Amino acid sequence: MTEPLLKVENLYQHFQVSRNFTVKAVNGVSFEIYPGETYGLVGESGSGKTTIGRSVIRLYEPTAGKITFNYSNISGELDRKTRRMLRKNMQMIFQDPMSSLNPRKKIGDIIGEGLDIHGLCSTPKERNEQVSEILRKVGLSPAHAERYPHQFSGGQRQRVGIARALIMKPRLIIADECISALDVSIQAQVVNLMKDIQAETQCAYLFIAHDLSMVKYISDRIGVLHLGYLVETGTTQEIFSNPIHPYTKALLSAIPYPNPRVEKTRQPLSYDSAHVDYSRASMKKIQDDHFVLV
Repeated sequence: MTEPLLKVENLYQHFQVSRNFTVKAVNGVSFEIYPGETYGLVGESGSGKTTIGRSVIRLYEPTAGKITFNYSNISGELDRKTRRMLRKNMQMIFQDPMSSLNPRKKIGDIIGEGLDIHGLCSTPKERNEQVSEILRKVGLSPAHAERYPHQFSGGQRQRVGIARALIMKPRLIIADECISALDVSIQAQVVNLMKDIQAETQCAYLFIAHDLSMVKYISDRIGVLHLGYLVETGTTQEIFSNPIHPYTKALLSAIPYPNPRVEKTRQPLSYDSAHVDYSRASMKKIQDDHFVLV
């Protein structure tokens, strides 16, 4: 096995709200992502999925822990060379497309901004051709490059955000609920596009989502988050066929069945986090050879 493209070790992300209150969003999370691999992060709202993604790409300053990307330590203060490498080789697709798009810029300028900053195109014609090509790939028209973000629907704006990330051909893309605002047919189109680009460029994905069926389809390995802890991780087959942690079992039991007769009698498992001991001594008891429990 090759060296990991991204290695997160014992990541903590705490937010001090006031003098006496601190939100402990992420607590001691560790995982690795290899080149050409898709690592899925699943968990309920507020479990820390988005916080991990933003900490990895350094939108947040990590409270503690070490992050290694492309053989460079990016967890501390970044020098100019490391920051440029990070911005060029790691991109993020944000959950809310409207808040991440500049309302005063046209779509063509938003998508091509990374090409301009890093000097990846020698002529304006080449830049416009690349922008038009990526717009076609995500299901938009090249003519849309002359429009502004408010002239698009939510799903179209999400595709603009995807195009902005993909056009840079980065080594790692953090997809934070990137298909949640899309129709089901467009979801399949975009996910297949991401898989095609991954096969072409060998880029890796940190795929954050609630849709377990889509995570199962696109991910090679999956990590399950609960209350800021990575409670279970393993291959997709291991997680779905042999879940170990009670929270993982409860999460999988909530997946609806397409058969109404089966769905009518299905009983989802309940899970009470108030009685769970997250100490390392307790977690060590249910460790497995191919699962990492923290």
